Amino acid sequence: MADKLPHIKLTGPSEKINYTSTGGGTKTSFPQQNRQAHGEYIRTQLNAAWEESENEFAVFHSEKNGIYLEFQSSPGFELAVKSLEDLRKGVRLCNVRTVKQPTQDDNLEPKQITFATVYIPNNKKKIFFNKVEKYLQEDTRKGKPKNANLLDSIAELRKALLIKSFWLDDENLIPANEPSWCEVWLRGDDDKVIARFEELIEKQNINSRSGYIRFPERTVKLVLASQSQLENITRNSDDIAEYRKAKDTAEFLLNQSPAEQTEWINHLIGRLKVDNDTQVVVCLLDTGVNNGHPLIQPVLSNKNCQSVKPEWRTHDHNGHGTLMAGLSAYGDLQNKIESSETVQIPHLLESVKILPPTGQNEPELWGDITSQAISLAEIQAPEKTRISCMATTASDTRDRGRPSSWSGAVDQITSGINNTQQKLLIISAGNITDFSQIANYPDSQISDSVHDPAQAWNALTVGAFTQLAELTDPTLAGFSPLAKANQLSPFSTTSITWEDKWPIKPEVVFEGGNVAVDLRGFTTECEDLKLVSTFYKPHEKLLESFSMTSAATALAANFAAKIQFAYPEYWPETIRALMVHSANWPDELFKQFTSNDTKTEIKNVLRACGYGIPNMENALYCASNSLTLVAEAEIQPFEKVYNSEKKRTDYKTKDMHLYRLPWPLEELQRLGEREVEMRVTLSYFIEPGPGEIGWKDRYRYASHALRFDINSPTETQDEFVRRINIASRDEENGKPDTPSASDYWIIGSQNRDKGSIHSDIWKGTASELASSNLIAVTPKIGWWRERHHLHRYNDKTRYSLVISIKSPEQDIDIYTPVAIKVSQLVAIQNRG
Repeated sequence: MADKLPHIKLTGPSEKINYTSTGGGTKTSFPQQNRQAHGEYIRTQLNAAWEESENEFAVFHSEKNGIYLEFQSSPGFELAVKSLEDLRKGVRLCNVRTVKQPTQDDNLEPKQITFATVYIPNNKKKIFFNKVEKYLQEDTRKGKPKNANLLDSIAELRKALLIKSFWLDDENLIPANEPSWCEVWLRGDDDKVIARFEELIEKQNINSRSGYIRFPERTVKLVLASQSQLENITRNSDDIAEYRKAKDTAEFLLNQSPAEQTEWINHLIGRLKVDNDTQVVVCLLDTGVNNGHPLIQPVLSNKNCQSVKPEWRTHDHNGHGTLMAGLSAYGDLQNKIESSETVQIPHLLESVKILPPTGQNEPELWGDITSQAISLAEIQAPEKTRISCMATTASDTRDRGRPSSWSGAVDQITSGINNTQQKLLIISAGNITDFSQIANYPDSQISDSVHDPAQAWNALTVGAFTQLAELTDPTLAGFSPLAKANQLSPFSTTSITWEDKWPIKPEVVFEGGNVAVDLRGFTTECEDLKLVSTFYKPHEKLLESFSMTSAATALAANFAAKIQFAYPEYWPETIRALMVHSANWPDELFKQFTSNDTKTEIKNVLRACGYGIPNMENALYCASNSLTLVAEAEIQPFEKVYNSEKKRTDYKTKDMHLYRLPWPLEELQRLGEREVEMRVTLSYFIEPGPGEIGWKDRYRYASHALRFDINSPTETQDEFVRRINIASRDEENGKPDTPSASDYWIIGSQNRDKGSIHSDIWKGTASELASSNLIAVTPKIGWWRERHHLHRYNDKTRYSLVISIKSPEQDIDIYTPVAIKVSQLVAIQNRG
């Protein structure tokens, strides 16, 4: 890039418009039932379930104030879960889970059955009995049985099973006679719920971990319990929502390597320029860091070395944290060592130890540990702009995109909901689980899932690619690199096997190393195919080899810190957006997962390696023939309004933001039919609601969602707004018969609209782009709107919008006219 020009900052949307979504809800199908027979059958089951629960109260002298019932759908049909809950009367939906019913015919797709566990207070016993009676006896105005959707959707109901009705993990993980660490998800988030549960487990002599995680309507506590103890908890508590197996962290796989010469390090130190006054820091949540290392000491002070538990101390007991520090501080350390140029370090490091120094890692409530670690750093240096980095992940992959207590805590921490300060947290995707299968490349990597908590929506999750594809070690004659240059690293994991509703993970990839393989399929790690970083015992040697997604994550943190230093005022949402926005797929990486460039194949590319490899020049700068616009704004997605016509309170979408893009029209028209490229990235943080209440209807994980759209070249502003916004239509001007811009997008809305960051590439002619100059940011449904009793419907949220255009002509200036237009708009606004 010949000229390095700063990004152009927009002051906000050109217009705010009242918004109503055009998207209709999904039709839910329920089986047709024989009214009389089915109603009487459900009434019989309800009677039996209630009687069984009352008998259990008597036998176990339970002090519970209500019962748990389990409802089951017919195979292949939905359950009307929305109608099972009545918050005003204390009837609460605890969890929703689905199972696949096996078939005897292998050619038939297994049908899904939905189960829902519901808590009903004893004094509200009549609620469901009344629903059944109305179903049997009364009709709606349309002549249908009252409560038909609910009753027809229920195939079976029973008293909830003491564990299985609440167990949201694989049933094989349910504890047996020996106690094991489990997460108890409590139905509520206030102090009374916690106090009741603490009192109960103390009476039951059940061991627990200190600390807990609070989410809206959920509190998570870690207990050491056997199957019978969990059963006793269920019998004696009104507050149980679900149980899950606690997570173990992965072991770190580190290889020893010969020390590099001490003179190299001294030579690098002599060329080092550290900005000690910088406000930008990378906070490493790991095994501690040895800041006595000569390369780490200049960027990490003693006061910035901390530990979640004081007895762990702050030293690096394992080596992993110091390896992370080397790459987080220097980036490609080998390149820095071998260079003779001055090395500028624009950021400093912090270290918070989150792993114990001896023995196996005890089960912990990892979300609470992560939260404590970041809080320690913030208390120590509240004035710093912090990028947190964590390469510690769970050892199993059973979540497969589903939110966990750990990933939910990450989303809560980063959302800023607790202290109004949003945070950027960079997390490793995790390494291939079974290393004996690594040679089955790339199939094993494709089928192996990203590890918890890297499914967190707000985190930037980092996978690995590799450019290390050359062997020089003479002892490896007969071996060759397993991955070719610019392909997926053999260590990386993906989200290809996840359900389509979960976020795209990883979002980006950095260098993570390679392995060597011989003709027999035998694989080995070697120094040629790894990065170089700092060793935690500098008295033995100064440098050590480093690879996998941990190394990639450290490089990503270094990358993010450089953007933050260049643009100190940018929000965490914007730093994340610029990293994704600057990324691209090398041909070798793209062709690993595509052959015809269809949108279906592109979805596999996204779920294998995200948006690709970030480019530092593009993340930091514009050029005369390419420009980047950055907008940071606040939007209110929903509102509470009184509908005077229907005499009721409604909760609806509120604002849409419209941007009129200041395109350089003369320059684009001069290019005419030449192809140009525009890229749009929208980044925002959601507030999690991770209780396993399901995904459909109003029971959502994300507090809200945002989407972007652009007008097609033939659409006027009025037509574009009316096409995407029902609130802008009237009797005379309804939905216009104008095409959308869908054919111009490479990725497409069906692929990009997952999670909380969305990026896509528009390709068309310059003259078409000149007319496509409107971008809308619109809200979509989330629990802020649907869970009315939590009173979040009027909350506002932030977002970052990054738009860039690139011309193939090197000698054309599209930057200057746009910069002039924007500065004129700012001047007018300031005068106003």
